[in-house]
Parts: sequence; structure tokens; C-alpha cells
Amino acid sequence: MGVLRDHPELALFFCLAAGYLVGKLRVGPITLGGICGTLIVSLLIGTRHVSVDDDVKTVFFALFIFSLGYMAGPQFFANLNRKSLRFFTLCLIELVCVLGIAYGLAKAFDLDVGTAAGILAGAATESAVVGTATEAIGKLSDLTSEQITQYQGHVATAYTVCYLFGLITIVLFTSQIMPMLLRINLADASRELWEKMRGGHAGLEADEREALPGTVGRTHLVTRADGRTVGELESALGGHITVEGVKRGSKLLTPSPELELTLSDLVQIVGRRSAIIEAGREIGPETPAVPGLDTPLATSQVAVTEKATAGATIDRLEKRHPEFREDGVYITDVLRNDQHLPASAETVLQRGDVLTLVGARGGLNRLVAKIGAVVKNDSTDFVYIGFGIVAGSLLGQIVVKLGDVPMSLGTGGGCLIAGLVFGWFRSRKQTFGAFPPQAATTLKDMGLAVFIACTGLAAGPQAWPLLKEYGALLPFAGIAMVLVPATISLIVGRKLLKIEKPLLIGAIAGQQCSTPAITSITQVAQSSVPLLGYTITYTLSNFLLPLTGPILVGVLGA
Repeated sequence: MGVLRDHPELALFFCLAAGYLVGKLRVGPITLGGICGTLIVSLLIGTRHVSVDDDVKTVFFALFIFSLGYMAGPQFFANLNRKSLRFFTLCLIELVCVLGIAYGLAKAFDLDVGTAAGILAGAATESAVVGTATEAIGKLSDLTSEQITQYQGHVATAYTVCYLFGLITIVLFTSQIMPMLLRINLADASRELWEKMRGGHAGLEADEREALPGTVGRTHLVTRADGRTVGELESALGGHITVEGVKRGSKLLTPSPELELTLSDLVQIVGRRSAIIEAGREIGPETPAVPGLDTPLATSQVAVTEKATAGATIDRLEKRHPEFREDGVYITDVLRNDQHLPASAETVLQRGDVLTLVGARGGLNRLVAKIGAVVKNDSTDFVYIGFGIVAGSLLGQIVVKLGDVPMSLGTGGGCLIAGLVFGWFRSRKQTFGAFPPQAATTLKDMGLAVFIACTGLAAGPQAWPLLKEYGALLPFAGIAMVLVPATISLIVGRKLLKIEKPLLIGAIAGQQCSTPAITSITQVAQSSVPLLGYTITYTLSNFLLPLTGPILVGVLGA
């Protein structure tokens, strides 16, 4: 341990490596996850009085919370509308319940402010609350430096125990118990809802892939289409295919709508497989690939920036832009934050969504220019990101007094709001402020992991005394603070808000910001449908829950 005390960088990265190794341990559908594993390891090492400078913790927490806000910003503001109001209600239920229960436990059992904040963070399974609450405790003027250190240590210890029980509870409750309470088979219900959204077409299981690609190109020999123009042929097939090339003898012709086809022409067409199958009856027999008529299909990722697209379904978008059918361009994937949504006709698009478009290059380029901007995330714009974190840090220094209670966002809350605004502003016109998703995710994950490791090391000496004092209370709090808001949300969401059952289960996992829960839900559902509810509440709760830390600390500290 002497080596770890003398070399804090060694202690820090050992906590990360060992913690993520512990986090991989699995018991049934439950894994602790790297963050909880890191906190456990760092608490154990911290009991030997190994510590890291507090400035390291502050810097990495700022990186984490800004990246979190940046990634969630486009969807957060997109969800502030009338259609999402019913999901917003679930987030308010979560917010009121966890604050009320934490405050009630603090008063009933005479808990110190650190323990109460740790219970709130752990039971809500929201790691960001650890940072915002710890920072808020450091600003309480009535505490000595020793008390501040002690209470900040209590945050981490209470968080660890409550997180473990809260995590197990939310995973089992949403994935196993809720379907029974709703009297559904989650896999069947998800498939039925998806079929309804897709206009009656069946969806795939989670471990299934299409045996044949949906968008294809074929070459046909003209026998039946002799004398018909390209435009007439495309119209006869309902506009679901496009003619990309015509070869007459040794000449390659430009396939304009007015071009008249003649016997023995070779025609290359591109479209959905269902339409391509019918093409042979209109044109003639299919032939092997012909040199010169092997136009490849291009793929482009486009961020939705067109204002009219926000809130529109994919079906409505395709009808508003006839280029989809005229030029043979198809949406094959919808990426929202880091979640892939079904590219069905009824999927509602939001500003900042990234669409994967597939089609011939000419038509693809014309369409991209109308609906959005090609995603270019080759390198991080550190000018934009740096000023964003500066703005967030300055915002966090503002103190407002509500009566006798001093309220401040702190670095965490300030950087979260700055991240939301900067991420949203970037999504409106993605020609500046690049922050590649992989880079943002890496900074977010590493920032949180380093912050948690520093917190655990500092909290180590206070861990055992707190566990002896409140050992039985912490597991109870972790379970109760999950079951109460989740059960209320289940009743309100179904009886009053009429949310579809698979979406409601996903939304309740999202209001708890529980990635392990939604992972388990989608495994049981064998479908990504519950993600449609999860993404809305997850985004809103990611903003709201971190703010509960300073609120609880401010109220109890007063």
C-alpha cells in the first residue's frame, strides 16, 4: 500500500481496472457495472488512507457531466412538447418521490446530510447525484472542514450500498415483475406493437437479421418493356424502384424519365426487394451483373436539422420529399443518442436524430441537402467544447438564496445545463462544435469513473463506521426508493396516461436512468420497442435527477 500512497496515479488506474473487472461479475441478469465496481474497490483501498488530489475529481466530474448533457441536449429540448408531456409526468413522479423519501428518512432517522444524499443517489441509481451532492456539501458554510470531509465520505458509502440494492430491484421489477402485473408476455406485446407501427409487417427478434437485404439492385433484359419510357416504367411499379442505368449494345445511356426503352436493352434498377420482385413482370427476365451497370449503393449518415422534420414520422417525411421514391433512397436505421430505433413508418423523428440513408449516390446527395447535414465527426472541436465547460463552470458559481437556503448549481449542475444547451445548438446545424459520439462516450465514462474512484478513495476511512450505524437502513432505502416511484408510475402511466405497455415499461426504466434495466428489458422483449419509451424519460431524468442533490443538501443543510 505504500506504493499506492506515494503514487496516486497508480492507485487511481488500479481502481479503474480492478473495479471494472469486479463490475463484469454476473449473477443471473444482474451485473454490478464498472462504476459500482470501481466504487467498491476504491472504498476498500481508501481504508488504507490512499488519496488523490481533490482537483482531479473536480476536473473529471466537469468532463463527465458536460459530455452527458451534450449527448442528451438535442433530445432533451425535442422532448419539451405536448406529445411528450405524459412521459414528462413519469419523470416528475420519480423526482418528487426520491426527494420526498430521502428527506423523510433523513428526518425520521436523524441522518446527516451526506448519508441522506448518498441514499438519494444510490437508490435512484443516478451516479451524477454523487457529484452534485458532494460539491454542494463542500459549500455549506456551517460545517467545519472535518465535517465536510466526513459527510462527503458518507455520500459515497451510502451510494454504494443503496445502488446495489436499487439496481437489483429496478432490473427485476421492470423486466420480470411488471410484465406479470400488466398480464402480458413482453416479447409478444412488443412484437404486436411493432407490427402495428410498421403497418402490419412483422418485426425481427433481437438475435435475428434479415436473410436478404431490404434494399437491392438488379439487372433485367428488356422484353416486355419495349417502347415504354423510364418514367412510365417507374410509375407502373408504384414509384418504389428507380432505373439507375441503361445499356444498349455497347453504349451506356443516361436513364432520364423520357428515355424510351427498346428490345434487348439491359436495365439496372434499385429499390425495395418487394418492388424489385415485381419488376421482372414489367421489364423482362433478370440477368447476371453486367459490366458498366454495376452502380453501387451509397450509404450516408444524416443528422436531422430540417425544422419541419422534428415530430414527423418516417412515413410523413418520405411523403413530403418525393425524392425518396423518385431517386430510390431508403431509411434503414435511426440513431438517437446511442440507441438504435426501429426504422418503421410510424417512428417519430426528432431534431438531432441520425438517419442512415441508402440509395444511388446522385439521389442520395440531393435528398441529404434538403433534410439535414452529413454527420462529420472526424475530430473534436476543442474550442467549442472548452468554452462550453467554461460557461458551465461560471454558471455553477452563481448562488441564489431561497429564504435562508443558499442554492447553487455548482460545477456539476452548471456544466450539465451548458452541455444540454451546447449539444442542442450543435444539433441544429452540425457544421461546427463536433464531438464524435465515441469520443463523447469515452470522456463521459472515464470522467465518471475517475470521479467515482477519487470519491471512493477519500471516503474509505468513513465507510465502516457508517455501515455499522445504518447497515439495515441502507438496503431498505435502496429498495423502497425504487419500488415506490416505479409502482406509482406504472399505475398512473397505464390508468391515466394510457401509455402502451411495452413503452411504459421502457419509460419507467428511463425515469430511473437505468441502463442495466433497459438492457434486461430488451432481452426479455426480444425487441427494441421498449427503447422508444426509454429514450424520452432517460433524457429528461438525466437532467432532473442530478439537480436533486443540491436541492436536498440545501434543504437539509439549512
